[in-house]
Amino acid sequence: MSKILAAAFAFILLSNIAYGKTVEIEMLNKDSAGRKMVYSQELVHIDTGDTIKWIPTSKGHNVEIVAAPDGFDIPKKSKNSKEVSIDFILPGIYYYWCTPHKGMGMIGIVVVDNDTSNKDAIAKAKALGKSKKKLKALLGEL
Repeated sequence: MSKILAAAFAFILLSNIAYGKTVEIEMLNKDSAGRKMVYSQELVHIDTGDTIKWIPTSKGHNVEIVAAPDGFDIPKKSKNSKEVSIDFILPGIYYYWCTPHKGMGMIGIVVVDNDTSNKDAIAKAKALGKSKKKLKALLGEL
């Protein structure tokens, strides 16, 4: 019986190591501070293996990764008003936006393992309207 318990404990321990944490980000028409068309967290630091789950708290939003570290296979943009989760397995900076509201500044940055080696490439990525100023400000916080 103790071998079974030891095996179960080892499985649980290894499962927790293999999978990282999940960070939830809400897609909002308006946050508690009154800012319109925003993600609840615009700059997130996570570790390799962690997952971001975007939750459509308000309708009409999605997630589209615009720029990422070399070697990351950028997924298709998510459907509007649908929850989406992405596992981050490569260190670096990831830049994303809400496709319908990118010009209004609805963007976000994910930094994996505090690796900012692709910061210059992210700074040169496409940004429209209010996203230009916000992208520069978010990168300035790194």
